[in-house]
Amino acid sequence: MAFVGAQGGLRPGRTMKTTSLNAWHRAHGASMAEFGGYEMPLWYPSGARDEHLAVLTAVGLFDTSHMAALLVTGPGAFDLLQRCHTRDLGACLEAPALPLDPGRCLYGVFLHEDGGVLDDAIVYPFAPEVYLAVVNAGMGAAVAEHLRRHRGALEAEVEDLTDRLGKIDVQGPAAAKVLRSVLAEPEEIFSGMEYFTFKGNFRVGAPRSEAVHLTDGTPVLLSRTGYTGEFGFELYVDGRHAVSVWEALFAAGKDFDLKSCGLAARDSLRAGAVLPLSHQDIGPWPFLHHPWSFALPYTSDRRGFSKDFVGRTALERVTNPEHTYPFVGFDVRKVSVHDGGAQVLDSSGEAIGTVLSCVSEMGIGRQGDRIWSVASPDRPDDFVPHGLACGFVRVRWVLGPGEVVRLRDPKREIPAEIVRDIRPSRTARVPIRDMLR
Repeated sequence: MAFVGAQGGLRPGRTMKTTSLNAWHRAHGASMAEFGGYEMPLWYPSGARDEHLAVLTAVGLFDTSHMAALLVTGPGAFDLLQRCHTRDLGACLEAPALPLDPGRCLYGVFLHEDGGVLDDAIVYPFAPEVYLAVVNAGMGAAVAEHLRRHRGALEAEVEDLTDRLGKIDVQGPAAAKVLRSVLAEPEEIFSGMEYFTFKGNFRVGAPRSEAVHLTDGTPVLLSRTGYTGEFGFELYVDGRHAVSVWEALFAAGKDFDLKSCGLAARDSLRAGAVLPLSHQDIGPWPFLHHPWSFALPYTSDRRGFSKDFVGRTALERVTNPEHTYPFVGFDVRKVSVHDGGAQVLDSSGEAIGTVLSCVSEMGIGRQGDRIWSVASPDRPDDFVPHGLACGFVRVRWVLGPGEVVRLRDPKREIPAEIVRDIRPSRTARVPIRDMLR
């Protein structure tokens, strides 16, 4: 599968790492493979399709403890992240433009000097001098070194927390109902938790007053985020508590048709939600002309940037950028993106680019002139989601929504439609109160 072994992989002679939940995955029949240097579950006996659909209609549980995290502290912590992260931390909240405050988090990327992506990251501010940056598996050391290299005279320390945190994602419409069973004072915790906000911390005595605990007293950082496009949460805990937290969530989810989910469902869900896979959909090329322009600090007129940052000069000098677009196929057939082996062809058969991602989004289908989701509240009574291929292409020309291109690998050629969005009726931003009804 395209994502296996991505994001760094293993160096020759190195063994795979494991998360704290490795034994649980194996005991429950998971098919295991290497990803980002870790042995991770691809899917469980029920299969990736059922896991994908569970997140759209019920709830799924993901072990994401392979993700890396960096603690950036000190009087210069804000300025260091402002220098290296693409988002403008001083004016990132919607009008009126306000700085990123504790309790709110944001997505952006770290760029090399040439404007290519080192990695993407979510930044969590705990206090004016304490920030957490969550990056991808195997990228903790590289991003930490990047920050230190650009620190200059700033008083800031970068601590790599790789393999010291447990991270568990609860995703799907029943996510809050499952969490309500394991959180101490759930109603108070859920109050005011909008999309991309967080409460609590994963360390006892850490500098954040709004503590969040499970019913057994375990401290957690509870984040209203995820990598599926659906309603849900990410939980960060001390790695020593990962197994007990997972088992508590798994037990609480039995009444809500919870399924443990592997990387295959995670990949198809994120693609259907138009979310990039770092080092595949965004990578060592200029971070421009793609669906994630919000991750750049554009001014209100979009003619420039609101701050200086590593990579800015290179982006400003790009004169003929390539363009990244989402696409949806007309059936479930895919092309292989291994080794850059899938090309994008225009109507005359000329190769105009490459396919970055191509997965089977099993929760959607075409009926009439529309794409529907199994979760669409207005879907036709007879709608059955047979699945559609989807993903991202990177091409030399400007394409518009509705244009049809052909995707070709050594084995097949399929038509695909350029779109603005892929899976409709996503729930990531739905208020918690609506999901608890």
